[in-house]
Amino acid sequence: MYKIIGFPRTRAIRVIWLLEELGEPYELELAPPQSEAVTAVSPDGKLPVLIDGDMAIPDSVAICTYLADRHGKCTFPAGTLERARRDSFTQFAVDVLDGALWTAAKNSFVLPEDMRAPAVKNACRFEFAKGLKTLETRLGDGPFVMGATFTVPDIIIGHCTGWAVTAKFELPGEGPLHTYFKRLRDRPAYQSMKAKFAEAT
Repeated sequence: MYKIIGFPRTRAIRVIWLLEELGEPYELELAPPQSEAVTAVSPDGKLPVLIDGDMAIPDSVAICTYLADRHGKCTFPAGTLERARRDSFTQFAVDVLDGALWTAAKNSFVLPEDMRAPAVKNACRFEFAKGLKTLETRLGDGPFVMGATFTVPDIIIGHCTGWAVTAKFELPGEGPLHTYFKRLRDRPAYQSMKAKFAEAT
């Protein structure tokens, strides 16, 4: 059984959501970032961490890619054009959406106060809004970024939208993206992920 070391309102949400989509059993161990339980298996202290046998794997994207590949779901085979497109959406979500949110977070509460640059948060909101416009163009007519197939980048994007609400970044109140984001939140696996964290805390 997999063990996930994570905490609410972290990127561990992505991994638990994917495991619920896959229907694979797992144990959730709650530990905050930079705690001793985390640094013991991941020196940078970041979450989440996957424990599979004797191996500890940090980083939500690496974990999700591994799990999707291993179980043959929420992805496409390596070396195919579909996989290249899927990976392109993953990189977009991480570089643009997650990047803007994480930079804003670092300059709000993560970095030491004397190292923060609060003014950069306006640029982060601009980049995030620009990214949403790009996403709307790339989304097309399919229910998910890869058309009819729900994949890992949908999970990353879905997590980023929840993070955006917490960070007070603006999200569309109507239109294709609003419908897409709601479709992600309405998935049973997403609801199961929320229940799992609520139960654990």
